[in-house]
Amino acid sequence: MKISCARGILHEGLSVVRRAVPARSTLPVLSNILLSTDGSRLKLAATDLVIGINCWIGVEVEQEGAITVPARLLTDFVGSLPSGRIDLEFVARTQALNLKCGRFEANIKGIDAQEFPVISAPEDVLARVDAGLLCQAIDQVAFAAGTDESRPVLTGVLAEFSEDRLALAAADGFRLSVRSIDLDGGPGQPTSVIIPARSLQELRRIVGGKDAPVDVSIASNRNQVFFHMADVDLVSQLVKGTFPDYKQIIPTTYNTRTTVNTGEFLAAVRMAFIFARESANIVRVQMVPNDDGDSGRLIISATSSEHGDNVGELDAVIEGPPAEVAFNARYLIDALGVVGEDRVILETRDPASPGVMRPAGGGDFVHIVMPIRSPGGA
Repeated sequence: MKISCARGILHEGLSVVRRAVPARSTLPVLSNILLSTDGSRLKLAATDLVIGINCWIGVEVEQEGAITVPARLLTDFVGSLPSGRIDLEFVARTQALNLKCGRFEANIKGIDAQEFPVISAPEDVLARVDAGLLCQAIDQVAFAAGTDESRPVLTGVLAEFSEDRLALAAADGFRLSVRSIDLDGGPGQPTSVIIPARSLQELRRIVGGKDAPVDVSIASNRNQVFFHMADVDLVSQLVKGTFPDYKQIIPTTYNTRTTVNTGEFLAAVRMAFIFARESANIVRVQMVPNDDGDSGRLIISATSSEHGDNVGELDAVIEGPPAEVAFNARYLIDALGVVGEDRVILETRDPASPGVMRPAGGGDFVHIVMPIRSPGGA
């Protein structure tokens, strides 16, 4: 293999695939990145056997070939080089990759490309998704997935594909996030899979800022999902199991409905969290309607037995009777940070029932958060 390209283009490609390299692996080749010529392009690939990423960059190919080299060493070295042309040549005699850029040169020992796992994708496309909508949906859902590996189903995000809609749902037992988006083209028959939340978050990093749609494919044996973008493919193992019926979790009634500025609500909860950290992250949210029935106050407070307390008060539109519910501040902060609109609606029924958050302008995002039954109790 003998190729040349711009140093910046190579470093950008390496940065994309490097995120699929495992921190530790019993297989030495998985700590490497595959470099392989593919026509007039260079294919870069990495995998941890759960996530795999292929990335293609434009290069000048003088001699075809392939080699794998340590990911961290290669990425760090290329990133340290000055801008300009970089020449790469695989030297078969030493099984090393020779790199030259300006007055700098290095030889990096590699492993035969034949030992690297194949990362392929099916040709049949299940659905085509708008990149911007997909990024927003991942932001609003993936954070709510669980991290407890003893409940693997909850570490994933349920993806339900229909002819013209994609619904994503994630839950960790304390909260639930659901977002639906339109599809440019969906399957004829509805289908659903559970995608690891980490895989979707990696996809979000790759897709962010791109305009081209994302093509989604499912392996015939339903053990992998594939995302195809311009010059990048991401493949992920799917989570086996049955996702809970999240639609039954979403409350259909409420007693008190509060509409408030999203940014102000978020800032108030963050301030309360400073005190709540010492008391299991508990913040109290009080909905106090005015007598005129057209306005009211939203009061957010927290108490630390060791450090003190704080109270924040916001103007709000409150429909229904006064109410008070205790929530985990972290969960409120996470949800308010992804609402995506200036005003948010909080619906509550009683201190023991879940709170429901939605953008005030409507839309297809809903977040459910369980209350906390604290000793002094809301």
